[in-house]
Amino acid sequence: MSDLILQAAQAEKTTPLPWLADFQQLQNNTWLRQAVPTRKTEAWRYTPLNRLEKGNFFGAPAQVHECSECLQEQISLPDANGDELDCYRLVFVNGFYAESLSALGELQTGVSLCRFGDANEAQQSAIKTHLGTIANDSVNLFTTLNNSQLQEGVLLSLDDGVVLDKPLRILWLGSAQAVPFSVTQRLLVLMGANSQAMVLEQHLSDDAEQNSFTNGVTELSLGEGAQLHHYRLHQEHESVLHIGGVFADLGKNSLLNSFHLAFGSVLTRIDIVVNHRGQGAHSELSGIYLPRNNQYVDYHTCIEHRVPNCTSNEVFRGIIGDSARAVFNGRIHIHRDAQKTSAKLSNKNLLTSNRAEIDSKPELEIYADDVLCAHGATISQIEDEALHYLRTRGISDQEARVLLSFGFINTLIEKIPHTEIAEYLRPKLAVLFARDPELLRHIV
Repeated sequence: MSDLILQAAQAEKTTPLPWLADFQQLQNNTWLRQAVPTRKTEAWRYTPLNRLEKGNFFGAPAQVHECSECLQEQISLPDANGDELDCYRLVFVNGFYAESLSALGELQTGVSLCRFGDANEAQQSAIKTHLGTIANDSVNLFTTLNNSQLQEGVLLSLDDGVVLDKPLRILWLGSAQAVPFSVTQRLLVLMGANSQAMVLEQHLSDDAEQNSFTNGVTELSLGEGAQLHHYRLHQEHESVLHIGGVFADLGKNSLLNSFHLAFGSVLTRIDIVVNHRGQGAHSELSGIYLPRNNQYVDYHTCIEHRVPNCTSNEVFRGIIGDSARAVFNGRIHIHRDAQKTSAKLSNKNLLTSNRAEIDSKPELEIYADDVLCAHGATISQIEDEALHYLRTRGISDQEARVLLSFGFINTLIEKIPHTEIAEYLRPKLAVLFARDPELLRHIV
């Protein structure tokens, strides 16, 4: 048994949930039977786990009673009028619920929203019934780890026909501490027939050097005709280690629109699995990854078409700079009975340094004969002709590179359905590219 498996299994739980004790014990036993992936494990061959294995990150975090000024500033998210976005907000710092920073207010009829620590009997029953059923532990052993170490999470449950009156925003904040520690995060969304919602997950940390390992799992269950807009933004400090996943089940005629963003860190590995389980289901999956310096970002996606007459469209774009490395593995799996399926996958990458690296692997696995599928991947650098065109119009070389890089991903930002999210991201992305505020005049 590896040290990583043993360290995690013996980790002290700071706030165990008694009503999940049986579930966690079962998952812990499963974890003990797991093997840590190696370079010979196909799904993990490019993912460097040595930092996690050697870092002993499984200490318990100390509760943070005062949020740093840096984190408090990051909580702000303005709407189209410049006012604070009106939303249900739950904030966690190093895994602990921060009630003073949260804003739930009064919930509308047919909406059940709580953190696991406050769940009533009915909510506990819903959590125990659905937890772990969407995120199959055979896909990712770190999902099993999340199950076994779960101490806190968020439940959103909508009755049939309910339209959530305002967005749900969940902030997972990280604050550096003296001793390495791990944080387990969980979101469970259960949507009844013909319900609608918008959910925004943000992973943020303060400016200090981080010494934490985050394991975050999201489960999404969409009933017949349900519609969910889901955003997952990774804006953590570059020293963070984060392994997580998003797992979704789509019912008949349901719609999932999911957008992902990763700025990059020492290790960011996200698995996304979307199961089309009801005819007429559609998924829109898009994402942007922007590693630089010596950062690493790894997105593994799998679109499972299990039934006939479903559609999916997946578009990911990456800009890799300096000595950073990115991995994109996108898989479309069309099962034998999934006739009349239409599925598209596109991955485009821009390398802004001769030292940057991308491993892109689009996959099609098709067992039905009446389907329409397309997939493709490109890797390129900034074109000299485009640079020359902008420079002849009075734009400096540095400004031109920032402008072209930003334009490469702005097509995805423009397609974000919620304007406030797009407007929130644009200046942050521009600053990330420019590094010098003087270079922003053509973008912001």
